[in-house]
Amino acid sequence: MAVRVATNRVVALAARPAGFPSESDFELVEQAAPEAGPGEVLVRVLWTSVDPYQRGRMSEARSYAKPVQLGEVMTAQAVGEVLESGDSRFGAGDLVVGQLGWQELAVARAGTLRRVPAALDPPTLALHAVGATGFTAYFGLLDVCEPKPGDTVVVSGAAGAVGQVVGQIAKLMGCRTVGIAGGPDKRADLLGLYGYDAAIDYKNDDLRARLKEECADGVDVYFDNCGGDISAGVHTRLNVGARIAICGQISQYNAERPQPSFHPGLLIVFRARMQGFLVSDYAARFDEAAARLARWVAEGEIRWREHVTEGLEHAPRAFIGMLNGENRGKALVKVADR
Repeated sequence: MAVRVATNRVVALAARPAGFPSESDFELVEQAAPEAGPGEVLVRVLWTSVDPYQRGRMSEARSYAKPVQLGEVMTAQAVGEVLESGDSRFGAGDLVVGQLGWQELAVARAGTLRRVPAALDPPTLALHAVGATGFTAYFGLLDVCEPKPGDTVVVSGAAGAVGQVVGQIAKLMGCRTVGIAGGPDKRADLLGLYGYDAAIDYKNDDLRARLKEECADGVDVYFDNCGGDISAGVHTRLNVGARIAICGQISQYNAERPQPSFHPGLLIVFRARMQGFLVSDYAARFDEAAARLARWVAEGEIRWREHVTEGLEHAPRAFIGMLNGENRGKALVKVADR
């Protein structure tokens, strides 16, 4: 079991970026170690996550969650080991997952944490395929898009943490899947690792020509992680009654003037439905998703890849690399050994 330490290193937000973030927007700070009070849990962070939504939390623009304040620890999902617990639900040595941030030690209310099942191997799966990004894929596809056997499902950002799972669940539902990602290595992953029926490399292919080829009978479901020109190309292939889930718009997060990718009139032409969603909307059903996803992973029905950066101090670099599309698989930062 880990030994209690007196100090805590954190990565804090140092400046609000204008356009694309840089490492200078973050600061590595050493603080006194926090202590858990009644109902709280002190956790030693082992792995922390980098995700596109964090870019929005760096901005003061109105959004679904409060922005990270200057000087505050950068928010992030993380897996860690309980050091001390002021709540009977957890004990020292338990592995938990929660919004623990980019830091070595975190105190959280016990009710905000979920136990990482002992059978989950590796436990980092609780940060992707059997965690928040897996839940996002699960509810966004099954509840928002309502796929039916035989549907053609197109996924942008298909090699990312959410997209890789969306395509595999769609296959389990009897759909034909077309993934869009950037670069030949990611295209190869879509076909060889994640089992997409077709894959388009938007960096090197003629996107609209390839969509016409691979979606000759149209698109029934579009799971949108990107926005921008990629989404505009998919929209021209929609079938009547198509369903679109707006999960993310990563192509627009660093733009000072985001560009709209959809003309509302197309919803009339195709009698289509477009819906944004947040995974937190489904918090009451996380256990349902976790159980089903864990079973699919154990049975080899859902495969995954991790892109791990070593060292808390390198979290900003890992985050920026993820925004640039440099990661293959779920981007994680290893903070400590267990």
